[in-house]
Amino acid sequence: MNASPPPVDKTVLPAVLPISHLNRLVRACLEVNFPLTWVAGEISNLTRAASGHVYFSLKDADAQARCVMWRSRAQLLGWRPENGQKVEVRALVSFYEPRGEFQLTVEAIRRAGQGELYEQFLRLKAQLEAEGLFAAAGKRPLPALPRRIAIVTSPQAAALKDVLSTLSRRAPWLAIDLYPTPVQGEDAGQRIAAALAAVAGADLILLCRGGGSLEDLRAFNEESVARAIRTASAPVIAGIGHETDFTIADFAADLRAPTPTAAAELAAPEQAALLRGLAHGQRQLQRHAERALGDRQQRLDGLAARLRHPAERLAQRRDHLHALAQRLRQALRRASDNQRLRAEAAFHRLHAARLRPAERGAALDALRQRLQRQQQWHFAQWRTTLDALAGSLRQLDPHAVLARGYALATDANGRAVRDAGKLTAGAALRLDFARGAARVTVDQVVAADKAD
Repeated sequence: MNASPPPVDKTVLPAVLPISHLNRLVRACLEVNFPLTWVAGEISNLTRAASGHVYFSLKDADAQARCVMWRSRAQLLGWRPENGQKVEVRALVSFYEPRGEFQLTVEAIRRAGQGELYEQFLRLKAQLEAEGLFAAAGKRPLPALPRRIAIVTSPQAAALKDVLSTLSRRAPWLAIDLYPTPVQGEDAGQRIAAALAAVAGADLILLCRGGGSLEDLRAFNEESVARAIRTASAPVIAGIGHETDFTIADFAADLRAPTPTAAAELAAPEQAALLRGLAHGQRQLQRHAERALGDRQQRLDGLAARLRHPAERLAQRRDHLHALAQRLRQALRRASDNQRLRAEAAFHRLHAARLRPAERGAALDALRQRLQRQQQWHFAQWRTTLDALAGSLRQLDPHAVLARGYALATDANGRAVRDAGKLTAGAALRLDFARGAARVTVDQVVAADKAD
């Protein structure tokens, strides 16, 4: 909490401040500078509105403050606040702008004197949680169909009657063992732990108690009870107090139920549901058996249709063998005829292929003459093509041009001179003739238009 509220910037305030603006500033200052805080006092002027909100004053010998607890928070209380009760409230400091009243918006209420018990509860919870006593991996699964259930509670507990009634209605076949123990008082925690340790032969354990204050449920917040739950001989369902009540035993149990009656419902499967499940399973089993019997009968009919007398099967085999023998004889005849025809064809081909020197010699001479004629024709064609190429080559020979009286002029770099306009007086040139060459010097350059 800040030592002092932040200063109000007077430069942004109007000269005359509307009351709504002032109240809004006051509310902002209060809510910013005061976090959720525990405040102790006595309840007075308590009113429960039709909306479910609870309005009251919290006072001590020297001062009082208006309080409001909204319905969403009030309905979570496991007890009923009344005028004159000493309480501790966890509240947000606020300001009700329409009436300009300072007030506390209450988040939670506990009876005065329970603060230390609650701190002890939180410390023990943190310690056991750090040890892994509440870890989900250590929780034991509940039996689907328990036969014997042990109930650990006080015989005078109001919740016991509801638990027994629920178990009798849902699962009348269950054997129930009651392990009586006080659930409130100085040594209640040790006796609850002893009762849990004494349970034997049960499939499931119910640890039950009705609702009450933190002081009333103190026995279920002891370390010995938590450790006895984890070492019990059977899984433990904790049905302690109301839905909003949480104890160490709830965290240590294998399953927490919001109420003792809910614990009984979780422990015992409903007889009607089991009977419906059995009837459904019986119908399914009957349909499966009928289908299986029909399939077997159909298969038996198929096998019966295939079953024949051995003599009939032997006769069928004998006819089959005769047919195979006939086919074999026919195949042998066809193969013999084919071999004979192939031998005759081969003999004729061999006879036709015998060498006849006179005929083969005449054919060879004719082929030789054809070859010579083809060679001569090709040679003549190639000679004609060669002469044409040689003539074309001679026409492109620069020396042939020089032989007609022309000369080839090249500059000092050996490049041919094609344009006189690119020469200057005094330039050295080389003139190549058909025979020999000469080096000359340019005296005068004549432009192309004057040369014409």
